[in-house]
Amino acid sequence: MRQKIHWRLFGIAILAVFATAICTTMIYYGLFQRQVQKDLRTTADLLRASEPFCLPQGEIPVELSYPSAELRITWVDENGTVIFDNDTNAAAMENHINRPEIREAFSEGIGESIRKSDTMNMNTFYYAIRLDNGTVLRVATEARSIVSVLFAAFPMIAGILAVIVLVCVILANILTRQLIAPVEHLANNLENISYTPEYREMIPFVQTIRKQHEDILAAAKSRQDFTANVSHELKTPLTAISGYAELIENHMVDQNQETHFAQEIRKNADRLVILINDIIRLSELDQSEEESGFEQLNLNTLIGERVEALQINARKSKVTLNYSGEDCILRANRDMMCELIDNLCQNAIRYNRENGTVHVRVYRQQDKTVLMVEDTGIGIPKDQQERVFERFYRVDKSRSKATGGTGLGLAIVKHIVELHDAQIQMDSEVGRGTTIRVIF
Repeated sequence: MRQKIHWRLFGIAILAVFATAICTTMIYYGLFQRQVQKDLRTTADLLRASEPFCLPQGEIPVELSYPSAELRITWVDENGTVIFDNDTNAAAMENHINRPEIREAFSEGIGESIRKSDTMNMNTFYYAIRLDNGTVLRVATEARSIVSVLFAAFPMIAGILAVIVLVCVILANILTRQLIAPVEHLANNLENISYTPEYREMIPFVQTIRKQHEDILAAAKSRQDFTANVSHELKTPLTAISGYAELIENHMVDQNQETHFAQEIRKNADRLVILINDIIRLSELDQSEEESGFEQLNLNTLIGERVEALQINARKSKVTLNYSGEDCILRANRDMMCELIDNLCQNAIRYNRENGTVHVRVYRQQDKTVLMVEDTGIGIPKDQQERVFERFYRVDKSRSKATGGTGLGLAIVKHIVELHDAQIQMDSEVGRGTTIRVIF
């Protein structure tokens, strides 16, 4: 970045210097041309009032002499014939009636023209004026062309440019350091919330970077916590399996207890399988793309199917599971909707009281579709309601493990709700039950 800024500043300075030099030369050359033409007009006016140019044609001397090293004087009669030229023998010169400045002088009173040299080294400036006696007096002088002026001034211009370039290099370094210093200072104080950038334009950028930094730290902490929780959750059933297996292997239990230990091993193995499946599913949901596998489906029909499939679990837990609803069409992923319904209903059954009820309902509320799962279970304390959607968080840890809960069900629900751009609401009271609403 530093090098880019430096070279761009340097390049801009060089372009500015060359453009200024060329434009200045052209401006001053234009002023120079106007000054030459003005001098020619002044000279012509002075000559006009002097002899022999003020004499009538019949009194013009045959022999004229008007020496001038830098100024050429040409006098032509009303027919264009050259009467006098201080640079060339007039008798040998061709008729000048078609010269643009002379033709213009005969018709307009004065005439001007500039003829460029083929070599591009010199330009000739002409000024012609019609005299009172009907003749035309023309004065001319040579001056350098703009190309010649540039070449003549090139050594001086090159020297000046070299000095300016050196100054530009020094200034570019200084400006680059001044421009980069606040950015480097900002980079060193990015985590300092009280630090305000010197450039106001960078405030939104800093806010975005800090927000992303906070999100990254939060994500890192979440992954660390998740890894620790996974390790703990896997360790418990594995320890139990290892312990029961070791007792059986060393014949430290009688034959009647072997069956019980085998059941415990199977139960912990089943818990491991469920836990691993939930972890894999969470990982898949983390990587799911929006609108993946979405279709138009009737949520009412789908909930009816899932509630019917969960009746066996409800009866085992001595819980009444019922359902009511109306047709509600929405765009969703069918498999994810099944997971969401199953997790909400299984949680409501698992944390319910004996002979309790779970009521599932789907209905339209204004232009929204609402899925509601209401139970008469143990309820959730107010201070823990915001945390129940965290991974591995359990309100009643002993009961959750006893009933086969992994602590990931509501975390999966939360992911599915977010992927469907929906909202989830919870109302709960300890000892009176919980109501969860998912609003699509």
